[in-house]
Amino acid sequence: MLFFIGKCYLYLLNHAIEMIKTRNLTKRFGDFTAVDDLNVSIDKGELFSLLGLNGAGKTTTIKMLSCLIRPSGGSARVMGKDLVKEARDIKQKINVSPQETAVAPNLTVRENLRMIAGVYGLTKDRIRFRVNEMIDVFSLQEVRDKKAKLLSGGIQRRLSIAMALITDPEILFLDEPTLGLDVLARRELWTIITKLKETTTILLTTHYMEEAEALSDRVAVMIKGKISASGTVKDLLETTRTQKLEDAFIRLNQKEA
Repeated sequence: MLFFIGKCYLYLLNHAIEMIKTRNLTKRFGDFTAVDDLNVSIDKGELFSLLGLNGAGKTTTIKMLSCLIRPSGGSARVMGKDLVKEARDIKQKINVSPQETAVAPNLTVRENLRMIAGVYGLTKDRIRFRVNEMIDVFSLQEVRDKKAKLLSGGIQRRLSIAMALITDPEILFLDEPTLGLDVLARRELWTIITKLKETTTILLTTHYMEEAEALSDRVAVMIKGKISASGTVKDLLETTRTQKLEDAFIRLNQKEA
């Protein structure tokens, strides 16, 4: 019996569930190719980071994979479903926290959470439960009845991510979640994101190399719409013969230039 359980465990280790799989995924805007033949796979429960300079294609990639824009070419499967043909099914099981803090400024924290839960059709009992749960998880108790416009930038970002999580998505897209935050607010969000990894598959974009290094299971460097290198942080350091992720990132971009 123990031998059988051991075999099953090894099988699961070697056959991780792919939550996102792209094949030559491409997006063009006129003559400009924003994402060029993207090939990535992201496993269940993994935090995968996309790193790149402005205009590298990170946000466009998230918009395609979250069904906000249609690809120009290639294909992708999200939770085993076709990105284009089964977009409606995919949207029910994912959510996005965009670069811009997506909160209604004249609504309170609690009202913002209720609004999003209602949009997704949660029952009244489920809304009540999830709102209270998100307030606890994101430590929003003291500000739950304050209007969002009166909150600090760090707390607004916490609320924005809580709104993206209130539907309990299987995949969460975080597009530069700590952009513009001070050091303390950024570290608070790191703690929250680390806890989310236990239950949610996350695709993260960030300009902060230390953030990617602290949070990621694997990273990919995008340059001009293409993946230049991918793997664990250790893999990238060994490939570029550098000591820090920032140095590896710079070397890859300089090589491409």
